[in-house]
Amino acid sequence: MLRWLALILALLAAASPVGAMTVERVVSSGGIAAWLVRDPAVPIIALDVAWRGGETAVPPARRGLAGLAMDLLDEGAGPHDSQAFKRQLEDLSISLGFSAGGETVSGGLTTLVEHRETAFELMRLALTAPRFDADAIARVRDQKLSGLIQLAQQPRTIAARAWWRAMYPDHPYGRGQSGTAETLKSIGADDLREFARGRLARDNIMIGVVGAITADELKPLLDRTFGALPAQSAPAEIAEIAPAASGDVIVIRKPVPQSVVTFGHGGLKRDDPDWHVAFVMNHILGGGGFTSRLMREVREKRGLAYGVSSGLSPMDRSAVLIGSVATENGRVAQSIEVIRAQWADFAANGPSRQELDDAKTYLTGSFALQFDNARRVAGILVSIQRERLDPSYLVERNSLIEKVTLADVQRVAKRLLQPAKLTFVVVGEPQGVTATREAPPIDG
Repeated sequence: MLRWLALILALLAAASPVGAMTVERVVSSGGIAAWLVRDPAVPIIALDVAWRGGETAVPPARRGLAGLAMDLLDEGAGPHDSQAFKRQLEDLSISLGFSAGGETVSGGLTTLVEHRETAFELMRLALTAPRFDADAIARVRDQKLSGLIQLAQQPRTIAARAWWRAMYPDHPYGRGQSGTAETLKSIGADDLREFARGRLARDNIMIGVVGAITADELKPLLDRTFGALPAQSAPAEIAEIAPAASGDVIVIRKPVPQSVVTFGHGGLKRDDPDWHVAFVMNHILGGGGFTSRLMREVREKRGLAYGVSSGLSPMDRSAVLIGSVATENGRVAQSIEVIRAQWADFAANGPSRQELDDAKTYLTGSFALQFDNARRVAGILVSIQRERLDPSYLVERNSLIEKVTLADVQRVAKRLLQPAKLTFVVVGEPQGVTATREAPPIDG
């Protein structure tokens, strides 16, 4: 960990990348591009890979397809059934896994240098020759169906799903990413193969690699691992949309002693010129843990809840500012009142100079702590690519935070915070809370 902290701190401090701390853009002879951070002293290699187009790009009748397909990639591939494939990973201490999100699907690999040929070969097989055996499909599907039952009973999940459905009633952003029992049961091996062929393509790939490997060593591995993927991905575009934040209060009655509340409205997309100002603003308002304005007013001053938070959630085609709080049923009404009041006060007046200075100090000082291991660094390299930024962002990020002024935050708070549109979903038996509209249907 200390070595990685030293690596990234040196990278951030340098006017330009130096030696082994450089983020190199590596392009193989077959045209596969990857970002590489080398460190020959650490005898491991970590790779993170992602493709644009996740669960939101799946047809409604096949909801859950992306997650099921990605979970099955390492459940047997090529000549190896699930047990044989997993046994090789375990015997060589290779970590290999895949997952699906709303707008991307991804994979990750960590291996000792001495096993890199086998590790990359197993990743190649998983991506290009997944078996999708019937027994593996049934087993993983059953796991997901059990998970759906559990999620359907969790107030926090219910509140979040209802809130997103209220914001995006007729859009993929408003539907659950896990699918439903009906849609999961309808997915067969042919659907899984079609998804893999359409999504895991070379034109749509983002790769980050970290560890004891040179650019020349990485290039042939990139071609062998990813070169056989389809050249073109299937279209995964979805419509641009603004969230339908109406300022309503939605109550979903559930007999629990503590209510869970999800709240928020529209936010800023990642490429908005005011992104870093909004990032600092939200840290002060609700993103800064025990130092945030909401935490101070809701928890410390009034003891209404153990915790309350807010966060920016940018998507490709929309954005929200979303928060949550959980409290006793008798304290929900006052908690909502305090949150609304703080939202309005911050929109009108912004933060104090001390709040701004403290936020900037924390956000710049803690940045290096995100780079505590090779796999995490590889993931950050991919996330920067996904956001269509340059490697120089690692050097420039803290200066962008430092440049934020009090006037900037006041301006963006007026632009972004809209108390009249602040929409709440409450799950529980809240006292003194009157619903202003019915709950939207949620089905996964």
